[in-house]
Amino acid sequence: MRIVSIVIAVLTCLLFVPNGFAQMPGMTAMENSAGTISSGTSIEPAAVAESSTMIHGSLGSWTVMFHANAFVLDIQQSGPRGGDKFLSTNWMMPMLTNQWGPHSLTLRTMLSLEPATVTKRRYPLLFQSGETAFGLPIVDGQHPHNLFMEIAGRYDFDVNDKTRLFLYGGPLGEPALGPTAFPHRSSASENPVAMLGHHMQDSTHLSYSVITAGISAGPIQLEASTFHGQEPNENRWYIGTGKPDSYSARLSVAPTREMAGQFSMGRINNREPHEPGLDTVRMTASIHHNLTLASGSLASSVIWGRNNDMIDSEERIFNAYALESTLNFKSRNWVWTRIENLDKDRTLLFGETPEALEVEETPIGRVQAYSFGYERDIFRTQLWANVGLGFQFTTYGLTNEMKTVYGNSPKSFVVFLHLRPVGNMAAHMRAMHGH
Repeated sequence: MRIVSIVIAVLTCLLFVPNGFAQMPGMTAMENSAGTISSGTSIEPAAVAESSTMIHGSLGSWTVMFHANAFVLDIQQSGPRGGDKFLSTNWMMPMLTNQWGPHSLTLRTMLSLEPATVTKRRYPLLFQSGETAFGLPIVDGQHPHNLFMEIAGRYDFDVNDKTRLFLYGGPLGEPALGPTAFPHRSSASENPVAMLGHHMQDSTHLSYSVITAGISAGPIQLEASTFHGQEPNENRWYIGTGKPDSYSARLSVAPTREMAGQFSMGRINNREPHEPGLDTVRMTASIHHNLTLASGSLASSVIWGRNNDMIDSEERIFNAYALESTLNFKSRNWVWTRIENLDKDRTLLFGETPEALEVEETPIGRVQAYSFGYERDIFRTQLWANVGLGFQFTTYGLTNEMKTVYGNSPKSFVVFLHLRPVGNMAAHMRAMHGH
């Protein structure tokens, strides 16, 4: 299985040949009647495609798409638990689609160099927790993504102009659970670091042995998945395996081109490698809105996630709420905010120590994080390169108990370069829809 996975990924990358690009007639692989297909099988508003930086073209009878995103950043944090680091968060996604009559087949691969560009298996992120590094729970840090983040395929059958049946899956993919994952969300496009609520909202975006079946009819998409519930281990160069042992379902609705929402629920069995027997029932809901402006766009999301962790007949309930919005104006300027309010567990007080392994992960209170950022695109080519320079500032609200460990007023500062394609998909979609 691992050899097959690597072969598929390499072939997909090799088939992406920039010099062989030609203008293609349509973009059906990115859209269905319910909106724009985003990470996995999740849906964002149809208007998102009109501000996309994806590159598309054709290679013989295949449609070729390529999307990428990379931040080179320096993080500086204050307070007793603050950390500093120079690193890069990044991913790239080559895709191939072939359509014949009412049928279409899409091969998707997503890769990240973070196992090399995020050293010591983590980067500083105050109040973040989840997964492990060197056998200890990560506290105040975010783990890097795997080298291979997605190796999957999707088959679609168009019953008519408004109804589509689809089957998605592969060794690595994203089940039907949660909002569009934060690395792909239009409302989070300029934010260089992860969500604090990631492990209560969209952490299943990298899951093993995913199988999803669904139907899109008019503005509604309904889908169900089975997948391997345990999160990847800390070896980020590794393609893991596991039998499907968890399941989820998601209902998405896109009443207009500018708006899409979802409600999903799933049972994730044996979720944490360092906590055997932990099962989680996760519920999420989100609303995404994207408005196309004369010289930019405004993308916003409201997200809720809830974990009901069950172990040894005990239940632990954690909620996470987020509001994020990104405004692109005068083409080259970006401003954004992300506001989070979420429950945290007792491991925060112990940090990355062996004692944290013995602590019961019970809720101890809520943390608020308020992030604000600005970026300006400083260099562009016609298609392949867009370089932005930006910064982000984050301040926190915390309980009195947390202040004994973190200080009264911790802060986080990030300065970064942002690299991505300029893309040609936005102009194509605007032409298709008569804008």
